[in-house]
This record gives sequence, C-alpha cells and structure tokens, in this order.
Amino acid sequence: MVINSIKDTKNMSNNLKINSECPVFIIAELSANHGQKLEVALKTIKAAKRAGADAIKLQTFTADTITLDCDNKYFKEILNGTIWEGRKLYDLYKEAYTPWEWHKELFRVAKEEGLICFSSPFDKTAVDFLEQFNPPAYKIASFEIQDIPLIEYTASKAGR
Repeated sequence: MVINSIKDTKNMSNNLKINSECPVFIIAELSANHGQKLEVALKTIKAAKRAGADAIKLQTFTADTITLDCDNKYFKEILNGTIWEGRKLYDLYKEAYTPWEWHKELFRVAKEEGLICFSSPFDKTAVDFLEQFNPPAYKIASFEIQDIPLIEYTASKAGR
C-alpha cells in the first residue's frame, strides 16, 4: 500500500509510503484510554512516541452523535457481560469519548513529539470539527464502513 496524502511530519514530505519495502509504520490508538483525564491522554501520546509509534489516532464523536439516549433493552442488552452491564450504551459513549476541547492540545503535543496525529470521525460534524487541525488522514472505523455518506464526505476532504 502506498499512501500519498499523508504528510510525513518527520521528513515534511508530502508522500509517506507504507509498503512491504518500508520500515514498519506503527499507529498507536488513544481511543478512550485516558479515563477522561487530559493529563493521562497527553502522557499516553508521549509514551507512544517513546515506545516507537509513528502516529497517534484519536476517535472523534460525542454520545449524542454516535447513539441515542435510549433506555430500551436493545441499548442495554448489548452491554451484558461487560463492566457496563445494566447501563445504557449512551452512558458508555458519554464516558468514553475524547472531549472535543482537548483536540487542539492533543494535536499540538503529538506534533511536538514528532507523531502524525489523525482521527476516526464518526459523523460529518466530527469531520468538520477535525478540519481545523488539518489532519493528514482520516480513518473510517469498521463500525462505520456501511456509512457511505460519511465515507464520501470524509473522502471529499482528503488531498486538500
């Protein structure tokens, strides 16, 4: 695979190649691994760099944009057998999301550390929000692979 639209922040090249002839390219996932603490998120980015990561990937959504605040069994049963059992899916996403007001600092620190920073947007509002940070790429989450309008909208932002 060759990725031509990712800006290599290490070499400031517009063509970062990722293929079998190139060194391994490691993407660390921040996701919700911050426990709603900005300090933990920032330390995780720095630790990813020390561990040899080339990039850090965020997830950009809110509980309101990823699910419904619904109390019926379908929004609870999906969590059976997990630490979230008995709670709503909405509650999980409300506690697991990365606050949007953190993104500026997360992108800044990642750049300072020499990491490529990008995100998985889960809806068009997330794409619009992320555009202010000029991300070099987007990653569509596997859960959203059937959301063709999201994929098309996100792709329309690529290669700017």
